[in-house]
Order: sequence, then C-alpha cells, then structure tokens
Amino acid sequence: AAGGRAAAVGADLTTDEGVHALASTAMEQFGSLDVLVLNASGGMETGMEEGYALKLNRDAQINMLNAAVPLMPEGSRVVFVTSHQAHFVETVPTMPEYEPVAKSKRAGEDALRALLPSLAEKGISLVVVSGDMIEGTVTATLLDRSNPGAIEARRAEAGKLYSVEEFAAEVAKMVTADVETGHTEYVGGSDYFTKSAE
Repeated sequence: AAGGRAAAVGADLTTDEGVHALASTAMEQFGSLDVLVLNASGGMETGMEEGYALKLNRDAQINMLNAAVPLMPEGSRVVFVTSHQAHFVETVPTMPEYEPVAKSKRAGEDALRALLPSLAEKGISLVVVSGDMIEGTVTATLLDRSNPGAIEARRAEAGKLYSVEEFAAEVAKMVTADVETGHTEYVGGSDYFTKSAE
C-alpha cells in the first residue's frame, strides 16, 4: 500500500539451504541486500532437539550473516534484535523458564559483536536493538503459558510493554539511524539499567 515490494520465503534458518534460500531470493528479487535484520528467536518450543535454542539464536544468526555479507555493499547495515532478558542475562536474573533462551540469545549477540572488525573492513555496520517483553509475540505467549501471570507481572513492573507494531517501528528506525557500529538501542524497560547496576 505504501508503494514497496516484498517477497516471502519459507526457510529454516538452522539449515544451510534455508539461509541460502533467503540470501539468493533477496538478490533475485531486489538485486542487492542493503539491510539484514536478524530477528529469528526461539528455544521454548516443545519437541525440539537438545541445543536447539543455541542452534537458532547463535549459530543460525552467524550463518545468515556469513551468507549475506558477500552480497552487502559498503554502507549496509545489520540489525540484531534481542530482548533485555537476554542482553542483561549475566547481570539481571530472568525467569528460569526463559534462562536457556536468554543465554543462547546473549551468545548470539556476543558472536555477532566479535565480527565487528571484519564487518567494518567491508563498510558494514551492526546495531543491536534490545527490547523488553513484547506483547503478542510467540515468546511472550509461551512464557505466560509456562509461568502464568508473567506478562501481567512484567507489565506492572515496567509500566508499559510495547506491542509488536510499536517495537517493529523502533527496529525500523535503527536501519538508518546515525549511530556508531556496535551501538545498542534500548526500547522500554528502563528498570533494567537500575537492576544491572546493582
């Protein structure tokens, strides 16, 4: 409706085939890959293999980036989306049900940050967007199922939780924001800074 164009691709990021399907579709449909938003997340699903959270939240993120970098021109940007629960997991305790996912997301962030020098050599910047619990997401729903009342309790503690649409707008802003590579943009949950400092 806004005049844009999109292509939908069903792909499993934990497989090489899925990663390359996404990258090649971007080139076939649009001729370049200028922005890569790494927003895949999971690990609370039932029936998944052991180590699935790390496979998706760290390994798949790195594999997707490695497939994308050769297609990205100078001036491109990578945006990694995470949660405060993951970003601050080493200094602020999180719900036991979410801890393995949080630690795997933090491992993904750390692995991406380790690539900052090689990305800079290619003129590609990396920005991290960290948000509080987002209402309406699969993760928030699964957390609330395993720990009934978790979302309401977090909403009361934080004062407000962003909706999917509100958070998506914040992520989109960071695609062109004038910030240094390696910058972390915090969305909501300002009480995490106090907890982290304690």
